Amino acid sequence: MPEQQGETDELFDVKTQFYIGNYQSAINEAQKLKLNNTLQKLEHDVFVYRSYIALKKYGVVINEIHGASPQELQPLKQLAEYLSQPNKRESIVLKLDQQISGNIDVNNHVFLLVAATIYYNESNYETALKVLHQSAHLECRALMLQAQLKMDRVDLAKKELKSMQEIDDDAILTQLASAWVNLSMGGEKLQEAYYTFQELADKNTPTALLLNGQAACCIGQSKYEEAESALQDALEKDSNNTDTLVNLIVLSQLSGKTPEVCNRYLSQLIDTAPEHPFAVEFQAKEKYFDSLAKQYVVTA
Repeated sequence: MPEQQGETDELFDVKTQFYIGNYQSAINEAQKLKLNNTLQKLEHDVFVYRSYIALKKYGVVINEIHGASPQELQPLKQLAEYLSQPNKRESIVLKLDQQISGNIDVNNHVFLLVAATIYYNESNYETALKVLHQSAHLECRALMLQAQLKMDRVDLAKKELKSMQEIDDDAILTQLASAWVNLSMGGEKLQEAYYTFQELADKNTPTALLLNGQAACCIGQSKYEEAESALQDALEKDSNNTDTLVNLIVLSQLSGKTPEVCNRYLSQLIDTAPEHPFAVEFQAKEKYFDSLAKQYVVTA
């Protein structure tokens, strides 16, 4: 699905809402459109199904994408199955390993994004980068940048950002990528990142994604009251957003909140997303602590 050059992008609003994390609005905007171009119709469907996946409405994607659906949509069903069926993840990854070992259609950026997203979720960042580096598609470059930041390779992420800026400096993905890099660099760059998130929120709408970005900047600057305000706003928009809950757990510790406050957010995270890395690691450490404590029980 090549990008349309020199044409008005009728999906601009849909993409913008998707990229800033306003997934229901992306679906609503998409439903208003009447497209005649076949490629645009296909891209429209891609963003609608990706929005449903982001909203955890996996059944819609799994039920609607079938064998006769366009090839570009098939990976999205694979992603929905991976995210919704933990017992099938190992087999899905094995199948993906086989797929990427053969000839990959580098023009099918949807497959590249899905494959890299699955490897990203598996914390296999090197394979995610291997898949993505074959494409010059801006979203593939943005996901590469995120993987590099996860690997603490800010140096590589800065180079990737430069490449994105050369492709399209004004694109919302490039602006977000700039904020992510500045956030990772810390120091005086935190304020630049904050302004980017704020500008995107002002131009569009404050979403949980943008508010969490602002909050992370504030936490890095020890502006805990501002961070809490942003996170409470994010919580109102999506009470089950895992980034919001993790940031609130961290903030409650840093700002000296009572243990009850921290435990409340932690319990909500575990209930909402028991497989979230933060929840899994915490429960593992809790279990390890309990086993150690048993060794020092005082017997009468």
